[in-house]
Amino acid sequence: MTGEEELQKHMEMIEYYKEQLRSLELQFSYLQSAIADQTKAKLTLEKLSKVKTDADMLLPIGGGAFIDATAKNPSKVLLEVGYGVVLEKTADEAAEKIGKRINDLQQTEERISSMAQQLQMEAAKASDKVERLLSEQQK
Repeated sequence: MTGEEELQKHMEMIEYYKEQLRSLELQFSYLQSAIADQTKAKLTLEKLSKVKTDADMLLPIGGGAFIDATAKNPSKVLLEVGYGVVLEKTADEAAEKIGKRINDLQQTEERISSMAQQLQMEAAKASDKVERLLSEQQK
């Protein structure tokens, strides 16, 4: 492989790493949003489990908006468990399930962060190689 071909190969690798890092950043952003959403739901469920039957309350519906509501049966909630399947759970059970979801999302977030660090290291190596090749060509 000629020096020019090797230089081109490493420059293409740097672009590839940049694209992969952008993709991981998007995934990381999505995960942060999902964690925030699940955390909000868990906090709401934890507060809901302390509400008395027929109590008036403000129910958060997202986006900083609330509706007036009456808790007919605050100990029971409907929880989506996947694939559009919804089951009735106690507020405590639902909060526990959501806590597990949050934990899973955080573990995925850590894996993505680790992958991003690895890609950054590989990109730095390729960048160093490009710099060496360029300096050799200038001699």
